Amino acid sequence: MTSQDNGTPSWGARADHRVLNKDTRRLSGPEKVKGEAIYSIDRHVPDMLYGKLVCIPVAKAEFTVDVDPAMEIEGVVIAIPLREGSTLYNGQAVAAVAAETPELAEDGARAVVVNYTPQGFVVTAESAKAPGAPQVSSRSPNHAPRGGSNDKGRGDMDATMEALDASDFVVEAEFDVAIQHHACLETHGLLADFKGGDEATIYASTQVAFGIPGSAAGPLGLDRQNVRCVVEHMGGGFGAKFSMDVAGRAACLMAAEVGRPVSMFNDRRQEFETSGNRSGSIQRIKAGVAKDGEILAMHSDMDKLGGVGRGPGAVQPYIYNVLESFTLDYALHTNTDSSRAMRAPGHPQVSFAMESVVDMLAYGIGADLVEIRKRNLSDPAYHRQLDRVAQEIGWNEHQHRTAPGKGDGWIAEGIGFGVSTWGGGGGPGAAAEVRIERDGGVTSSIGVQDLGTGVRTLVAMIPAEEFGLQASDVLPRIGDTQLPNGVGSGGSVTTASVAPCLKDASHKTRLAFAEHLASVLKCEAKDVTFADGKVFAKSAPDRGLTWKDACATLPAEGLARTGKWIGDLQTSGAHGAQAARVQVDLMTGAVKVLKMVAVQDSGLVLNPLTWRSQVNGAMIQSIGLALYEGRVMEPDLGIQINANLGDYKLPGCMEIPELVAIVDDEDTRQAVIGVGEPPAIPGAGAIANAIHNACGARITSLPITPDKVLEALAKLS
Repeated sequence: MTSQDNGTPSWGARADHRVLNKDTRRLSGPEKVKGEAIYSIDRHVPDMLYGKLVCIPVAKAEFTVDVDPAMEIEGVVIAIPLREGSTLYNGQAVAAVAAETPELAEDGARAVVVNYTPQGFVVTAESAKAPGAPQVSSRSPNHAPRGGSNDKGRGDMDATMEALDASDFVVEAEFDVAIQHHACLETHGLLADFKGGDEATIYASTQVAFGIPGSAAGPLGLDRQNVRCVVEHMGGGFGAKFSMDVAGRAACLMAAEVGRPVSMFNDRRQEFETSGNRSGSIQRIKAGVAKDGEILAMHSDMDKLGGVGRGPGAVQPYIYNVLESFTLDYALHTNTDSSRAMRAPGHPQVSFAMESVVDMLAYGIGADLVEIRKRNLSDPAYHRQLDRVAQEIGWNEHQHRTAPGKGDGWIAEGIGFGVSTWGGGGGPGAAAEVRIERDGGVTSSIGVQDLGTGVRTLVAMIPAEEFGLQASDVLPRIGDTQLPNGVGSGGSVTTASVAPCLKDASHKTRLAFAEHLASVLKCEAKDVTFADGKVFAKSAPDRGLTWKDACATLPAEGLARTGKWIGDLQTSGAHGAQAARVQVDLMTGAVKVLKMVAVQDSGLVLNPLTWRSQVNGAMIQSIGLALYEGRVMEPDLGIQINANLGDYKLPGCMEIPELVAIVDDEDTRQAVIGVGEPPAIPGAGAIANAIHNACGARITSLPITPDKVLEALAKLS
């Protein structure tokens, strides 16, 4: 029930919510299930051409390109070079063609003549650091310090070494995290709908719709304000889709030249080779602990494997309190595509190593794996969250709480833990409009894109709560730059950026509607109440109007208000804890995750159903990172040999365990926090620790494949 009030809008008491903080099904669910949802890659417009990139087949080369032979193929309309001189990695695009059919575009791409001279290259960490190795780029050495211009590192080296010497138990290990790909079902690309003239519409698969017009305007030869971007539905991004990319730029260039729409999307191999990845890492860590469980020291030497890029910047020690620490942080360049942001950029890598080290220290002093974590985490949120996941996973009844097991026959079962942190706050820049029509229709408009996280449903839920309606009574309008300004979807900022705008617009619209209805209901505006599809005076709840009858009193143009971002309606600072229970086959080395539990705080959770979906998806991605996924490069040829969805192993339905996502209800903050990133962080470390807890096999290289398990087991015998 919502009645008239004055002042700044607030979310109100959770107990009073009728729509928000309640499970609400995705409004786009039925059309997706029926195959009616239109993704950019599926969209067709009249007179459309199909584009295809031409990519260099070697890791590094000097080259020339001749597109004229492609133009001799009937049905090929345009072929253009995209770069000249040199390339830095296999799969880098050098030309593009567009033709009347996809098949003719393929023929045209094959007809383009690329003459190249291979250059020396490095595609593995070992070869990149070898003496005399070919340099990836003239701008930076292969092994270059990050975060500064020297090798002095972070922290006090001498104090750290003294603390290590004073420790009661010390561990030393190297941790290796493989390259993980985003594996979006919808590949990178766009449809440039341009037929000449001074306007164009771009249908893009992007995480930042409002960034596309500025990027597309130049190649199209248009002013930015005359370029519209539409993202009706999107098949995944996970951090990879923040730019127009080479496929999008090529489509715009060709559309501008021929005055016809061009659709250009990566094929699957191109998606693997040129659209980014989660950076790999190599971390050499030495850490010490006191008998009472306090972590005294950590020395870290870290290499970020960012390809031709630098890799993300998260460093050790991660989350846990360490008395003295010293960290060396390097970018390690190879002749491979640049890493990009991927769901909590840089954090899962350091979390895997840190959580492994915490377990190793705990076993060294005979400490309980949960208690040593609480001993070195000062924030009470982690204490309650660790206790909760421990309870849900069955830790208190588990036999191997201070020492790993050895298996029961050929099967071993173990439990592991991890924690996460993130910001999750929003910021200004977005705007929203909420409109009530005379026929009772309600539209809620904001140009933000929905990556599949449930934003579309949220856009309907907020005004529905304000007007005493259901989410299905509100039409959400999103994913279009002709709507009020949205924000880029990354860093878990989306909900905390757009929800306050929508709340403000809804609040203002309700105030204006109540003011209008006061004379109709013969009461003061502050007493007008909206509840259960009705509008009535607070003093006379048995009388009043239906929602439609109330709307019929509006003028023909209806009623609308716009809203802006209000910082007090959101906050930041997310905490999470996860536990994994695994089963290890000691004969084959196969690992099966039996159950994962996540407890996560997010302030006020607006839609628990889609919130749980996000957390579950993050845990599934962690399973992939821990056990299955990893780019495989052929070091002599410089090519990826698993650049397809058949050979690149993703967790499927048979690999997904029981997933339990729990809202931390003891987080009573009455403000919104994003949840996309934090639950993707601790899962890989928790799974690795569970494997060790099960059978004593400590694997420090991801993914943990059966051969690595058997090799580690062999070292125990």
